[in-house]
Amino acid sequence: MLTLSRSSRQPVREPWTLERLLQERSIALGMCLADGTVDSYTSALNSYLTFCELHHFSLNPTPDTLSLYVTWQSAHIKPDSVNVYLSGLVHLLEAHFPDVRASRNHPLVTRTLAGCKRRFGTTVNRKSPVSSSDIARALSRLPRPWNFDDLLFVSLLLVAFLGLLRLGELTQNNSRSNYRRVIARASASITPSSFTFTLPAHKADRFFEGSRILITARNDVPDPVPICQAYLQGRDSRFPFHPQLWLRSDGSPPTRIWFLKYLHTLADPSLGGHSLRAGGATDLALHGTPLAIIQAAGRWASEAFQIYIRRNPFLMDAVLHAHH
Repeated sequence: MLTLSRSSRQPVREPWTLERLLQERSIALGMCLADGTVDSYTSALNSYLTFCELHHFSLNPTPDTLSLYVTWQSAHIKPDSVNVYLSGLVHLLEAHFPDVRASRNHPLVTRTLAGCKRRFGTTVNRKSPVSSSDIARALSRLPRPWNFDDLLFVSLLLVAFLGLLRLGELTQNNSRSNYRRVIARASASITPSSFTFTLPAHKADRFFEGSRILITARNDVPDPVPICQAYLQGRDSRFPFHPQLWLRSDGSPPTRIWFLKYLHTLADPSLGGHSLRAGGATDLALHGTPLAIIQAAGRWASEAFQIYIRRNPFLMDAVLHAHH
């Protein structure tokens, strides 16, 4: 029989009712996925239910049913998206069909998906990375003197490029907001040579531990410190009691659409939100920064960031020579 050890005291805590235990567990389970992932997985489940209803199949996700679902769905959306859908089905159906994970990994399903990728696959249209010359050109086209929103845009532009940040980490989602991901003004500090703040969460940070971001001048990019300092002075005088670090002149947080509209009026319209992060990594590689340092600085959980470099053989050659 197991008993409590007298050498290890437990603090006195009140027991919860079963109803509260179930409620708290439901809240925890509901927060295990990011909002965007929930949307994608819900779409996957809806498509699977529609497929089974249209074809009069059982909802049981057997290897044969999943293989047929992959074949049908790949004719309508990209096979890479079907792969994500399968992950969503496993997550949402496992409680009802414990064998769904084994069915997903069955050779019939994996080979069907591989064949659909070969048959229906298309070239990935990746946004071009922003270069330091693109940034200089954009700033030269921005009329002087800069107003408050101009300062905000330029600060975000430089911070995203130099800090290898996703645009979604600095701006608010156009359709929904998540306050746990808002960068707090109280976390920011500035010195004559650096600008720092705490990124509360990012894509690879599953447990919301946060990361300390350090922004300094680099290579041919305009010095971000005086620009960020000017923004902070304007922001603090206008909104001394707002908790958010990044705010527009009307007091609202900048959105992705707002930033991209600014960017496209000053730079190549083909550039996208991910161009800044990719451009920052590319710029570091061009100046001989080791790939391991780039990965750590960009908070990449895998080596996927190297796709920006490996797609350019001349850039890869420069990186290899810099390491010898």
